[in-house]
Amino acid sequence: MKSAYELAMERLEKESPSPPPLTEEQKAALAEMDNKYLSKIAEVKILAERELKESWNNPEAQAKIQERLQTDIRRLEAERDEKKNEIRRPSSL
Repeated sequence: MKSAYELAMERLEKESPSPPPLTEEQKAALAEMDNKYLSKIAEVKILAERELKESWNNPEAQAKIQERLQTDIRRLEAERDEKKNEIRRPSSL
């Protein structure tokens, strides 16, 4: 006799089946994408840090630099997530 938990899990699996497991190629591509975008984000941070040091006596400029940095990071993370989702999609679609 199945428990309520097991029955609920079976129903859930029927309603929305879990995605197929990732292949080794997909795993490698995902790791490469993470590394690529971590590097890009680090580069943006370093450049912003340099600009912040140069504008140490201008609070308005520093605020703009910080805002641009956050925008750039969010943009890069969104790009990375989009590309990772493309990698995860089954090739049969």
